[in-house]
Amino acid sequence: MTVPDADRPNDGRQLATLLLLTFVTGLVDAASVLGMGHVFTANMTGNVVFLGFSLAGQGRVATSACAVALGAFLIGALVGGRRASRGVSFKATIALEAVLMTGAAAVAWMLDDTASTRVLEIGLLASSMGIQNASVRKLGVVDMTTTVLTLTLTGLAADSSLAGGSNPRWVRRVTSVTVMLLGALAGALLITRGARWTISGAALIAASACALSSSSVLTRGQSR
Repeated sequence: MTVPDADRPNDGRQLATLLLLTFVTGLVDAASVLGMGHVFTANMTGNVVFLGFSLAGQGRVATSACAVALGAFLIGALVGGRRASRGVSFKATIALEAVLMTGAAAVAWMLDDTASTRVLEIGLLASSMGIQNASVRKLGVVDMTTTVLTLTLTGLAADSSLAGGSNPRWVRRVTSVTVMLLGALAGALLITRGARWTISGAALIAASACALSSSSVLTRGQSR
């Protein structure tokens, strides 16, 4: 008999890891939106919309920044998907994400804040988030996407008792939304000292998520 994700012995540790990655999402988007020209490096829905605005000559986002973020994210997702299909552990893949974020932090600290430097930072952060998205998607833990909250919020309302539902996993859903909110808040506070501080914070939390994740937790080839 297949054991559901929610009943697995390492579920608590796994959920804690995913919550840390959700916090990272808030930090990363705070760094890019508030410190790199109003472009997302985790939320690609926003980038697609911003790209449309930019192509119409409206808004404050450069077409090139959106294109770099989207391209780097897709490359990262491709890498994450290939690693999962080859049986690479979730822990090892998140370690690669942390390395890329550390690289972005190093660029921010070592190089001057120029347009080309920001493009490099955007590319590194977006590719790391692509890896995270693909890996978490393959892991397939319900209501723990770590980046996209639209469906989580929809489920919270549509499955509530007010809508005639049974409120499934409402604690997990509310916690996920709250953690991303806190990550964005922390990122917005850190950005007052410079984007390098927010990026460094994201890299540190990603490394912590990697350390917490069990090496025995392998991607299971699930997609939700």
